[in-house]
Amino acid sequence: MQTYQEVKRIYKRIISESEAELRLVLRNIRYISLLRVFLFSGIIIAAISLWDENRLLFWLCIILPFACFLWLIKRHNRWFYRRDYLKRRIEINQQELDALQGNISAFDDGKEFVNPSHLYTFDLDVFGNHSLFQCMNRTSTPIGKQRLASWMNNALKDKRLIEERQNAVRELSDKLEFCQDFRLMGLLNRGEGSDKKEIEKWIDMPARFLKHKAFPFLPYVVLIINIVCIGFAFYGLMPFSIAGMVFAFFVFFSFLFSGKITKLQQMYGKKMQILSTYANQIVRVEGLEVESSELIRIKGQLSDGKEKTASQILMRLITLMNSLDRRNNIFMTILLNGSFFWELWQTMRIERWKEQYSSSLLGWLEAVGEMDAYCSLATFAYNHPDYIYPSPSVSPSSFCLEAKSLGHPLMDREKCVRNDISLLKRPSFIIITGANMAGKSTYLRTVGINYLLACIGAPVWADRMVFSPIQLVTSLRTTDSLTDNESYFFAELKRLQLIIKKLEAGEELFIILDEILKGTNSVDKQKGSQALIKQFMLLRTNGIIATHDLMLGALSQSYPEDIKNYCFEADITNNELTFSYRMREGIAQNMNACFLMKKMGIAVDFSSVTD
Repeated sequence: MQTYQEVKRIYKRIISESEAELRLVLRNIRYISLLRVFLFSGIIIAAISLWDENRLLFWLCIILPFACFLWLIKRHNRWFYRRDYLKRRIEINQQELDALQGNISAFDDGKEFVNPSHLYTFDLDVFGNHSLFQCMNRTSTPIGKQRLASWMNNALKDKRLIEERQNAVRELSDKLEFCQDFRLMGLLNRGEGSDKKEIEKWIDMPARFLKHKAFPFLPYVVLIINIVCIGFAFYGLMPFSIAGMVFAFFVFFSFLFSGKITKLQQMYGKKMQILSTYANQIVRVEGLEVESSELIRIKGQLSDGKEKTASQILMRLITLMNSLDRRNNIFMTILLNGSFFWELWQTMRIERWKEQYSSSLLGWLEAVGEMDAYCSLATFAYNHPDYIYPSPSVSPSSFCLEAKSLGHPLMDREKCVRNDISLLKRPSFIIITGANMAGKSTYLRTVGINYLLACIGAPVWADRMVFSPIQLVTSLRTTDSLTDNESYFFAELKRLQLIIKKLEAGEELFIILDEILKGTNSVDKQKGSQALIKQFMLLRTNGIIATHDLMLGALSQSYPEDIKNYCFEADITNNELTFSYRMREGIAQNMNACFLMKKMGIAVDFSSVTD
């Protein structure tokens, strides 16, 4: 197993190698630019000096350098593409080094997926600034980003599916070069907007020309007429002027289609950028050797079921779209349209492609999006070599969540204090008491975030973990809703009501609650909290509750086998408040509010406090 230092060294090595190659590429670009200038100058000089000399020598001195000039343009474009590739490669590896130091600001945080009403994502900071999504997200396509967010919003509950995804992530995490190359292909050609919606809109558009009764035959009719006219003129059966007039008529007539074709071309340009991105990524996936069932399934989607691969079929479409761009050259347009209505013919070829392959296209894009999401999980696994893959456990009559040394993946690994958890039966609850700032809420989020990672098939920060994959529900950060005229307390009651309804409907839940019924007075809060936990026991569910109410700890006397008390203590040493952030057995003994108020100069009159 690699260490964090080895992971850092690998990223630094990739940056160093890319920078060295980039210097060579930039040098070659300069040399080719100079050579192109010399060749072009030589062509001009040869044309001037040899115009009245030997005509054969004149054409040789023009054609050969010009051919070399065109070849250099092609080579130049390749070097420019390589330059952009290397710059991006350096950039993404520097981002990974920054991420290992805790700086994940370079990655998309998925803020559009923030949903305060979701069962757990809002409470656990799954989306938004400095979120789990931002920590894990390495997607380079909109479809991949949507897929990764969907996995986090809809955690798996099937043991087999979790294990299959774990196997895919484990296999892909050993293929860093593939993951980075796949991402680079997306970043270099990234389109705008929602790729899937753009492509769906294009697929749903009816064929404007191919379905017309006459249009499919027009190019062939025009070509035959032109050939006949030229043949007649060549054999003296018709003046060449008549053949020219026929050709000119076809050029003029072809402009009747140009307006509609121009609109299609503008739309095709955007689609071509999107499809070029996916085609390049599909090529990478098709060349990937895989063993896990999930990755084999994804590769299997990238085929039309015949001899051709998805990348070959997509490249054919891109070639057709690129060919249509020749109409931007007015001389080429006049020549080709006059000969056989070329614009119309080319547009119908694109429509014919769409008719034949559009049913498979969305499936191919979904496969790329899924691989994109897998690359994110794989990079997350690669960047955390000491994380482990937890073991999903399924038993119809019990619940299991047992973990050793759980840590929060968004915390500084040098400062994070890791704790255990053990829930081995149904029903069972852990009640956590403790002072403010002692670590209760952080512990709840640590358990919740690792449980979520486990359920989406990702590795977790623990030394060991066994879990039962069921629906996670949290209530840690309930807020007032001004738009719905809803109070904090009522919002919390709605969440608790949702939990009760789900349990009464027979759903299995793992519940994490922080300081329930905060919006009411202490007597109501204590009575309500006790009644709620008793109802949870009757409904045979599992979870964790953090509270300042020490009296809730007394419930363990009524449910000695089902409720366990743990605490996070605030220790006062040499008149200073200290926190170990270690979870201990039992009910908290020390509270820190009055101590902190005294330290801040706020007088507290204890004589007025009655029992």
